[in-house]
Amino acid sequence: MASSKMKIALAPVLAMSLLAGCGGGSGSDTSFKDTSAETTPLTFDFFSVDPSPNWNGMKDEVGKVLTEKTGITLNGEFAVSGGQDKISLMAASGDYPDIVSPKGELSKLVDAGAMLDLTDLIDQYAPNLKKLYGNYMDRLKYSNEDQAIYVLPTYYAVDQKYFDAGGGFGIQHRVLKELGYPEVRTLEDYENVLKAYKEKHPTIDGQPTIPLTLDADDWRIMITVTNPAFQATGAPDDGEYYIDPETYEASLHYKRPEEKEYFRWLNHMYNTGLLDQDSFIQKTDQYKSKIASGRVLGVIDQDWGYSDAENALKSVGKTEATYSHFPVTLSKDIKDHAYQDPGFVSGWGVGITTSNPDPVRTIKFFDYLASEEGQVLMNWGIEGKQYEVKDGKRVIPADILDQKTNNAAVFQKETGIGLYTNMSGHYGDGVKDSTDNYYTTNFPEQIVAAYSDAEKETLKAYGATTWKDLFPSEDEFPIKPWGAAYNLPTPGDSNYNVIFKKTQDIIRKRIPEAILSTPEQFDAIYDGMIAEVNQAGAEDMEKQYTELVQNRVQLWSGEEAK
Repeated sequence: MASSKMKIALAPVLAMSLLAGCGGGSGSDTSFKDTSAETTPLTFDFFSVDPSPNWNGMKDEVGKVLTEKTGITLNGEFAVSGGQDKISLMAASGDYPDIVSPKGELSKLVDAGAMLDLTDLIDQYAPNLKKLYGNYMDRLKYSNEDQAIYVLPTYYAVDQKYFDAGGGFGIQHRVLKELGYPEVRTLEDYENVLKAYKEKHPTIDGQPTIPLTLDADDWRIMITVTNPAFQATGAPDDGEYYIDPETYEASLHYKRPEEKEYFRWLNHMYNTGLLDQDSFIQKTDQYKSKIASGRVLGVIDQDWGYSDAENALKSVGKTEATYSHFPVTLSKDIKDHAYQDPGFVSGWGVGITTSNPDPVRTIKFFDYLASEEGQVLMNWGIEGKQYEVKDGKRVIPADILDQKTNNAAVFQKETGIGLYTNMSGHYGDGVKDSTDNYYTTNFPEQIVAAYSDAEKETLKAYGATTWKDLFPSEDEFPIKPWGAAYNLPTPGDSNYNVIFKKTQDIIRKRIPEAILSTPEQFDAIYDGMIAEVNQAGAEDMEKQYTELVQNRVQLWSGEEAK
């Protein structure tokens, strides 16, 4: 940990720098002490609102090399369930970590004056970051009024190309195989598959078969319960909103009539015994435990949400009980928009706080991570250990790939591969380095090599090579000029956040209530929810968000709202 003495000693220097140069985050000249040539050991406190269960204090193999190359060690703290309260406490107390990844809570820290403008640090000390972000630098700006750069976008990779799908509606491979690989295109198709298999197999390994279970524990309700409503009804992911592609007007996506029909389907699934009765009272660990037992036939989730459970199945050779990925929608005339291109998306990322004792060393650390050498290290590991170079191409040996695929948690904790991705900007899948190799290990040949035999068999039956082949491609949709609306910084000086919290509380109470009601009660509960959120100020909130979306479009492209 960076010592208190060091922070105190450098505080006057840093304060002078801020007073002399930051100018309210306007990106004007700064006068940070140039420590870019120093390599003496230095530890920074790092906080992220996202969990990192395999974090090993940089004692993993990749972490040791990073420290060796930069002199930097991170004292990492990772929130388990969102971290919003911790960020609020930081903003109120003025006690900040040196480096922070606040995700959607950035505005709280900006309003508190906690974040450094990175504009000049990038320009003076970070050639790899400048190369990485290139033409996207304008998208790093905080807002129209405050064009400072407070975070390096890390949650979206630069020039990302998707080769595989990890979300959608999943069904166990053995279920599909036994039923002769039936068509799975609509909600009705999906339901029929789960129902047919349950009728044939009411128990699995002596326990009751669960056709479908959901994880509604805290924020996870968005991933497995509410987000699928827009996915199954032909809208892209813009968080809690639907954005009109013509006017850029924002409205809570629950107000779309077709989404009401999605929730009506879940209500039907519950009332016919196909939806796990415990879906809205179980914790995430219980959800994963059920999946790991092999008796859950279907999931509606992103694979990172249940990967621990799938890895447990793989570790005991039950790959046939892992899951497929289908673009299931309300009807055949609706397309899943999961891969509609948002362009390069900024907004969520990692930043340097005013408590940081050495912003220059910090940006140099980020810059090393963004370098070609750093990117290969983070994604592939160490040559001779995690990968080899044959005929000029990086390859992962079969025994290493087996560890990475079937014992993923232990592999990541020991090697560090994948642990540092969200700590700086990075290139996306499909981007090649100067040696004509991919920066990441997610490219078609490597993806297919990592599939289990059960996955390959299922994909072959559906005429696909990867799961992404089953989904509508990016080319079928226009690029979204607002990016991804869910990562817009929201105003801290208005009533927006208060209203948003009220509407979320209503939605997270009423959606489960509607799903668990009798079919006769469903309409009254759902319509009552819409009336409640409007009464709580949703329409005012939507107007404010509309303005944020329209302002972003203008900031990024100069285009005025229609």
